[in-house]
Amino acid sequence: MRKLSESELLTLTGLLTMETDALAVAKATHMLIKDSDLKKSAEAGIMTAERRIQGMQQFINENQVLGTGEVQ
Repeated sequence: MRKLSESELLTLTGLLTMETDALAVAKATHMLIKDSDLKKSAEAGIMTAERRIQGMQQFINENQVLGTGEVQ
């Protein structure tokens, strides 16, 4: 795969940060929901967010986005 540009790396970083922040909020507020239908919807949203994060992590790993160069 071609090397990602700086703007693509910034976009990927922003997306991953946004997803992890939203997931943390969703998990924190999930316990406060009393309505069963809304709770099910929140659970589905949490699982979907986890899959999106896993997909981004897989993309990063498979495409060696982080690099493994030596630290000098």
